[in-house]
Amino acid sequence: MHILVTNDDGPPSAQASPYILPFVKALEKSGHTVSVIIPNTQRSWIGKAHIVGQDVQATPYHPPASNPESHVDGFSAPDEGRAPWILVNSTPASCSQIGLGHFFKDRGEVDLVVSGPNYGRNTGALFALSSGTLGAALEAAQLGRRAVALSFAFFDRSNVPEMVAEACAQSVRVVEWLAAKAAWGHSRLYSVNVPVKKGVLQNKVRWTKMLQNTWGEGCCFQELPKGAVDDAATEEARLRRQESGGGEEEGGVIGGKDGQRHFKWAPQFGDVMNNARRAGPGWDGWTVMEGETSVTALVANYVHADVPEGELKL
Repeated sequence: MHILVTNDDGPPSAQASPYILPFVKALEKSGHTVSVIIPNTQRSWIGKAHIVGQDVQATPYHPPASNPESHVDGFSAPDEGRAPWILVNSTPASCSQIGLGHFFKDRGEVDLVVSGPNYGRNTGALFALSSGTLGAALEAAQLGRRAVALSFAFFDRSNVPEMVAEACAQSVRVVEWLAAKAAWGHSRLYSVNVPVKKGVLQNKVRWTKMLQNTWGEGCCFQELPKGAVDDAATEEARLRRQESGGGEEEGGVIGGKDGQRHFKWAPQFGDVMNNARRAGPGWDGWTVMEGETSVTALVANYVHADVPEGELKL
Protein backbone atom coordinates (compact mmCIF):
# COMPACT_ATOMS: atom_id res chain seq x y z
CA MET A 1 0.00 0.00 0.00
CA HIS A 2 0.90 3.64 -0.34
CA ILE A 3 0.38 4.97 3.20
CA LEU A 4 0.39 8.66 4.07
CA VAL A 5 1.60 9.19 7.64
CA THR A 6 1.03 12.36 9.63
CA ASN A 7 0.96 13.18 13.36
CA ASP A 8 0.49 15.94 15.92
CA ASP A 9 3.78 15.49 17.80
CA GLY A 10 6.02 16.82 15.06
CA PRO A 11 9.45 15.59 13.87
CA PRO A 12 11.34 12.74 15.57
CA SER A 13 12.44 13.62 19.09
CA ALA A 14 13.27 11.46 22.08
CA GLN A 15 11.36 13.87 24.32
CA ALA A 16 8.36 14.96 22.27
CA SER A 17 7.87 12.59 19.31
CA PRO A 18 9.52 9.21 19.99
CA TYR A 19 7.26 6.90 17.97
CA ILE A 20 6.90 8.14 14.39
CA LEU A 21 10.38 7.15 13.20
CA PRO A 22 10.26 3.50 14.35
CA PHE A 23 6.67 3.17 13.10
CA VAL A 24 7.53 4.44 9.62
CA LYS A 25 10.48 2.03 9.50
CA ALA A 26 8.16 -0.84 10.55
CA LEU A 27 5.72 0.03 7.75
CA GLU A 28 8.56 0.16 5.22
CA LYS A 29 9.93 -3.15 6.47
CA SER A 30 6.48 -4.66 5.85
CA GLY A 31 6.75 -3.59 2.21
CA HIS A 32 4.64 -0.43 2.15
CA THR A 33 5.42 2.83 0.39
CA VAL A 34 5.32 5.46 3.12
CA SER A 35 4.98 9.20 2.55
CA VAL A 36 5.26 11.47 5.58
CA ILE A 37 3.90 14.98 6.12
CA ILE A 38 3.87 16.32 9.68
CA PRO A 39 3.77 19.60 11.61
CA ASN A 40 7.17 21.20 12.07
CA THR A 41 6.57 21.44 15.83
CA GLN A 42 4.41 20.03 18.59
CA ARG A 43 0.69 20.49 17.80
CA SER A 44 -1.06 18.39 20.46
CA TRP A 45 -4.55 19.23 21.74
CA ILE A 46 -5.39 21.25 18.64
CA GLY A 47 -8.13 19.01 17.25
CA LYS A 48 -9.14 19.48 13.61
CA ALA A 49 -8.14 23.15 13.43
CA HIS A 50 -6.78 25.13 10.51
CA ILE A 51 -4.99 28.47 11.02
CA VAL A 52 -6.71 31.21 9.05
CA GLY A 53 -4.62 33.90 7.38
CA GLN A 54 -1.30 32.10 7.73
CA ASP A 55 1.27 31.64 4.98
CA VAL A 56 1.70 27.86 5.27
CA GLN A 57 5.18 26.66 4.35
CA ALA A 58 6.07 23.07 3.46
CA THR A 59 9.76 22.15 3.78
CA PRO A 60 11.57 18.92 2.77
CA TYR A 61 13.15 17.09 5.70
CA HIS A 62 15.34 13.99 5.88
CA PRO A 63 14.82 12.20 9.19
CA PRO A 64 17.79 11.03 11.26
CA ALA A 65 18.68 7.37 11.64
CA SER A 66 17.38 7.40 15.23
CA ASN A 67 15.45 9.78 17.46
CA PRO A 68 17.53 12.84 18.36
CA GLU A 69 17.22 14.35 21.83
CA SER A 70 15.60 17.39 20.23
CA HIS A 71 14.63 18.30 16.69
CA VAL A 72 16.76 20.83 14.82
CA ASP A 73 15.17 22.50 11.79
CA GLY A 74 16.93 21.86 8.53
CA PHE A 75 18.29 18.35 9.17
CA SER A 76 19.35 17.52 5.64
CA ALA A 77 21.32 14.27 5.48
CA PRO A 78 19.46 11.97 3.03
CA ASP A 79 18.64 8.50 4.41
CA GLU A 80 19.45 5.79 1.84
CA GLY A 81 17.85 7.71 -1.01
CA ARG A 82 14.35 7.68 0.51
CA ALA A 83 11.89 10.41 -0.41
CA PRO A 84 12.12 13.30 2.05
CA TRP A 85 9.45 13.89 4.64
CA ILE A 86 7.55 17.19 4.52
CA LEU A 87 7.38 19.56 7.50
CA VAL A 88 4.48 22.02 7.57
CA ASN A 89 4.21 25.07 9.82
CA SER A 90 0.55 24.39 10.47
CA THR A 91 -1.83 21.87 12.06
CA PRO A 92 -2.23 18.09 11.69
CA ALA A 93 -5.51 18.55 9.78
CA SER A 94 -3.74 20.92 7.39
CA CYS A 95 -1.04 18.27 6.89
CA SER A 96 -3.73 15.82 5.74
CA GLN A 97 -5.15 18.37 3.32
CA ILE A 98 -1.79 19.45 1.89
CA GLY A 99 -0.34 15.95 1.78
CA LEU A 100 -3.30 14.49 -0.09
CA GLY A 101 -3.79 17.47 -2.38
CA HIS A 102 -0.32 18.73 -3.21
CA PHE A 103 2.41 16.14 -2.55
CA PHE A 104 3.49 12.58 -3.36
CA LYS A 105 1.59 12.33 -6.69
CA ASP A 106 4.62 10.67 -8.28
CA ARG A 107 4.37 7.82 -5.73
CA GLY A 108 0.90 6.70 -6.75
CA GLU A 109 -2.54 7.02 -5.20
CA VAL A 110 -2.65 7.07 -1.39
CA ASP A 111 -4.43 3.95 -0.16
CA LEU A 112 -4.58 4.79 3.54
CA VAL A 113 -3.87 7.72 5.86
CA VAL A 114 -2.42 6.89 9.29
CA SER A 115 -2.24 9.73 11.81
CA GLY A 116 0.21 8.90 14.58
CA PRO A 117 1.45 7.10 16.50
CA ASN A 118 0.46 9.69 19.09
CA TYR A 119 2.69 10.05 22.16
CA GLY A 120 -0.05 8.96 24.56
CA ARG A 121 -3.49 7.37 24.45
CA ASN A 122 -6.56 8.83 22.80
CA THR A 123 -9.21 6.92 24.70
CA GLY A 124 -12.47 8.52 25.79
CA ALA A 125 -14.19 11.54 24.33
CA LEU A 126 -12.17 14.06 26.38
CA PHE A 127 -8.91 13.09 24.74
CA ALA A 128 -10.36 12.28 21.31
CA LEU A 129 -12.35 15.49 20.82
CA SER A 130 -9.24 17.64 21.36
CA SER A 131 -6.69 15.33 19.75
CA GLY A 132 -4.66 16.57 16.81
CA THR A 133 -4.06 12.91 15.95
CA LEU A 134 -7.80 12.32 15.61
CA GLY A 135 -8.12 15.68 13.86
CA ALA A 136 -5.81 14.69 11.01
CA ALA A 137 -7.62 11.37 10.54
CA LEU A 138 -11.02 13.10 10.62
CA GLU A 139 -9.81 15.53 7.96
CA ALA A 140 -8.66 12.66 5.75
CA ALA A 141 -12.02 10.91 6.18
CA GLN A 142 -13.81 14.10 5.17
CA LEU A 143 -11.68 14.07 2.02
CA GLY A 144 -13.11 10.65 1.24
CA ARG A 145 -9.98 8.72 2.26
CA ARG A 146 -9.63 5.69 4.48
CA ALA A 147 -8.02 6.84 7.71
CA VAL A 148 -6.72 5.43 10.99
CA ALA A 149 -5.86 7.48 14.09
CA LEU A 150 -3.12 5.55 15.89
CA SER A 151 -2.12 6.24 19.50
CA PHE A 152 0.44 4.59 21.78
CA ALA A 153 -0.63 4.33 25.42
CA PHE A 154 2.55 4.45 27.50
CA PHE A 155 2.65 3.52 31.19
CA ASP A 156 5.99 5.15 31.95
CA ARG A 157 8.24 7.44 29.93
CA SER A 158 11.20 5.08 29.53
CA ASN A 159 10.17 4.09 25.96
CA VAL A 160 12.23 0.88 26.02
CA PRO A 161 13.20 0.28 22.36
CA GLU A 162 12.10 -3.37 22.42
CA MET A 163 8.66 -2.43 23.75
CA VAL A 164 8.28 0.40 21.22
CA ALA A 165 9.28 -2.00 18.42
CA GLU A 166 6.64 -4.48 19.60
CA ALA A 167 3.98 -1.75 19.67
CA CYS A 168 4.98 -0.74 16.14
CA ALA A 169 4.74 -4.35 14.94
CA GLN A 170 1.30 -4.69 16.52
CA SER A 171 0.21 -1.43 14.88
CA VAL A 172 1.32 -2.59 11.43
CA ARG A 173 -0.69 -5.82 11.89
CA VAL A 174 -3.82 -3.91 12.92
CA VAL A 175 -3.49 -1.26 10.19
CA GLU A 176 -3.01 -3.92 7.51
CA TRP A 177 -6.05 -5.87 8.75
CA LEU A 178 -8.24 -2.78 8.82
CA ALA A 179 -7.16 -1.78 5.31
CA ALA A 180 -7.92 -5.25 3.95
CA LYS A 181 -10.99 -6.39 5.91
CA ALA A 182 -12.69 -3.58 7.83
CA ALA A 183 -15.89 -1.87 6.74
CA TRP A 184 -15.18 1.44 5.01
CA GLY A 185 -18.33 3.47 4.46
CA HIS A 186 -18.99 7.18 4.06
CA SER A 187 -16.74 9.18 6.45
CA ARG A 188 -15.75 6.03 8.37
CA LEU A 189 -12.44 5.98 10.24
CA TYR A 190 -10.86 3.97 13.05
CA SER A 191 -9.21 5.01 16.30
CA VAL A 192 -6.59 2.48 17.41
CA ASN A 193 -4.87 2.53 20.82
CA VAL A 194 -1.87 0.25 21.30
CA PRO A 195 -0.29 -0.19 24.77
CA VAL A 196 3.47 0.22 24.91
CA LYS A 197 3.83 -2.93 27.00
CA LYS A 198 5.85 -6.09 26.76
CA GLY A 199 3.76 -8.89 25.26
CA VAL A 200 1.30 -6.66 23.39
CA LEU A 201 1.74 -8.79 20.26
CA GLN A 202 0.37 -11.77 22.17
CA ASN A 203 -2.46 -9.87 23.85
CA LYS A 204 -5.93 -9.55 22.36
CA VAL A 205 -7.15 -6.90 19.95
CA ARG A 206 -10.71 -5.84 20.80
CA TRP A 207 -13.47 -3.84 19.18
CA THR A 208 -14.40 -1.12 21.65
CA LYS A 209 -16.71 1.84 22.20
CA MET A 210 -15.43 5.30 23.09
CA LEU A 211 -16.22 6.30 26.67
CA GLN A 212 -18.24 9.53 26.77
CA ASN A 213 -16.48 11.04 29.77
CA THR A 214 -16.47 14.62 31.08
CA TRP A 215 -14.02 16.83 32.94
CA GLY A 216 -14.30 17.10 36.71
CA GLU A 217 -15.43 20.21 38.55
CA GLY A 218 -11.94 21.73 38.59
CA CYS A 219 -11.93 21.94 34.79
CA CYS A 220 -8.64 22.42 32.93
CA PHE A 221 -7.17 25.84 33.65
CA GLN A 222 -4.98 26.87 36.54
CA GLU A 223 -4.64 30.51 37.59
CA LEU A 224 -1.08 31.78 37.89
CA PRO A 225 1.00 34.79 38.82
CA LYS A 226 1.69 37.10 35.90
CA GLY A 227 4.19 35.63 33.47
CA ALA A 228 4.44 32.29 35.29
CA VAL A 229 3.63 29.98 32.37
CA ASP A 230 6.51 27.73 31.34
CA ASP A 231 7.51 27.23 27.72
CA ALA A 232 5.45 24.88 25.55
CA ALA A 233 7.97 22.00 25.74
CA THR A 234 8.03 22.10 29.55
CA GLU A 235 4.24 22.19 29.73
CA GLU A 236 4.02 19.25 27.34
CA ALA A 237 6.46 17.25 29.47
CA ARG A 238 4.35 17.99 32.55
CA LEU A 239 1.24 16.61 30.83
CA ARG A 240 3.16 13.48 29.79
CA ARG A 241 4.15 12.86 33.43
CA GLN A 242 0.52 13.02 34.48
CA GLU A 243 -0.61 10.72 31.70
CA SER A 244 1.93 8.08 32.67
CA GLY A 245 0.66 8.08 36.25
CA GLY A 246 3.07 10.66 37.65
CA GLY A 247 0.36 12.30 39.77
CA GLU A 248 -1.51 15.57 39.68
CA GLU A 249 0.27 18.89 40.00
CA GLU A 250 -1.41 21.61 42.01
CA GLY A 251 -0.77 25.35 41.92
CA GLY A 252 -1.91 28.33 43.92
CA VAL A 253 -4.55 30.75 42.68
CA ILE A 254 -3.12 34.24 42.38
CA GLY A 255 -4.97 37.22 40.92
CA GLY A 256 -3.23 40.00 39.02
CA LYS A 257 -2.85 43.39 40.74
CA ASP A 258 -3.90 45.31 37.64
CA GLY A 259 -7.13 43.37 37.19
CA GLN A 260 -5.64 41.15 34.51
CA ARG A 261 -5.62 37.46 35.43
CA HIS A 262 -3.33 34.75 34.03
CA PHE A 263 -4.16 31.11 33.35
CA LYS A 264 -2.55 28.06 31.77
CA TRP A 265 -3.96 24.86 30.31
CA ALA A 266 -3.46 22.34 33.12
CA PRO A 267 -5.90 19.40 32.83
CA GLN A 268 -6.00 17.01 35.77
CA PHE A 269 -5.97 13.45 34.46
CA GLY A 270 -6.71 11.58 37.69
CA ASP A 271 -10.49 11.55 37.21
CA VAL A 272 -10.10 10.65 33.53
CA MET A 273 -8.03 7.57 34.38
CA ASN A 274 -10.38 6.56 37.21
CA ASN A 275 -13.39 6.82 34.89
CA ALA A 276 -11.65 4.53 32.40
CA ARG A 277 -10.97 1.96 35.13
CA ARG A 278 -14.59 2.03 36.30
CA ALA A 279 -16.01 1.76 32.78
CA GLY A 280 -15.23 -1.95 32.49
CA PRO A 281 -14.99 -4.27 29.47
CA GLY A 282 -16.03 -3.02 26.07
CA TRP A 283 -14.73 0.53 26.51
CA ASP A 284 -11.52 1.83 24.94
CA GLY A 285 -9.75 3.15 28.06
CA TRP A 286 -10.39 0.03 30.13
CA THR A 287 -9.17 -2.23 27.31
CA VAL A 288 -5.88 -0.35 27.00
CA MET A 289 -5.33 -0.46 30.78
CA GLU A 290 -5.64 -4.25 30.53
CA GLY A 291 -2.71 -4.26 28.08
CA GLU A 292 -4.88 -5.02 25.06
CA THR A 293 -5.22 -3.14 21.77
CA SER A 294 -8.39 -1.11 21.30
CA VAL A 295 -10.05 -0.51 17.91
CA THR A 296 -12.98 1.93 17.79
CA ALA A 297 -14.99 2.62 14.65
CA LEU A 298 -15.98 6.29 14.23
CA VAL A 299 -17.82 8.47 11.74
CA ALA A 300 -16.40 11.89 10.83
CA ASN A 301 -19.46 14.02 11.46
CA TYR A 302 -21.65 15.43 14.18
CA VAL A 303 -24.59 13.05 14.48
CA HIS A 304 -27.71 14.87 15.60
CA ALA A 305 -29.32 13.84 18.87
CA ASP A 306 -32.87 12.46 18.98
CA VAL A 307 -35.20 15.49 19.12
CA PRO A 308 -38.89 16.10 18.51
CA GLU A 309 -39.89 16.80 14.91
CA GLY A 310 -41.78 19.69 13.43
CA GLU A 311 -42.05 23.33 14.43
CA LEU A 312 -40.65 24.51 17.74
CA LYS A 313 -43.30 26.84 19.18
CA LEU A 314 -41.89 29.42 21.59
